[in-house]
Amino acid sequence: MTKSKLNPKVDEFIGKSKKWKEEYEKLRNIVLDCELTEEFKWMHPCYMFEKKNIVLIHGFKEYCALLFHKGVLLKDAHGILIQQTENVQAARQIRFTNVQEIVEMEPILKAYIYEAIEVEKAGLEVNFKKNTEIIIPVELQDKFDETPALKTAFEALTPGRQRAYVLYFSAPKQSKTRVSRVEKSIQQILNGKGLND
Repeated sequence: MTKSKLNPKVDEFIGKSKKWKEEYEKLRNIVLDCELTEEFKWMHPCYMFEKKNIVLIHGFKEYCALLFHKGVLLKDAHGILIQQTENVQAARQIRFTNVQEIVEMEPILKAYIYEAIEVEKAGLEVNFKKNTEIIIPVELQDKFDETPALKTAFEALTPGRQRAYVLYFSAPKQSKTRVSRVEKSIQQILNGKGLND
């Protein structure tokens, strides 16, 4: 692994990490051994082949993961790829809770990375399901009725941002929680921002 491949933003990301530092470093070394280009996208280390996203390293409270951007197209011979949520169509994760798991899986991880590179070389694409119909929750519709500017701002958002809000607002079972989520997001929507912007 040559030093020229290392992205200083990834160095900084790993350096600031409190929880998964050792795991990130091991995953980084494995991915770079596969001759991918190291970038920093979406606030995470991202690895590319000929300007195409292959894998991303990220961490959560309970686990860290190697995320394959087109993981749904991989054969998953070991049955280890996880769909993060039911709404994620293309990406799949391999999750870890300690560095030892990563060390033991290194040959398998490299095989999956090389397969992901082959998927890109072959030009394979994920057939995304078109979910064009967005069902507005009652709690959001009530706010639209109260504040027409909110409805206008919401409709000006991209379909993906609208869908993210609707999924977020619709998730809680209790109406009062849905109302709270809508109210907390009003200013963000009025500012033309998505849920995670």
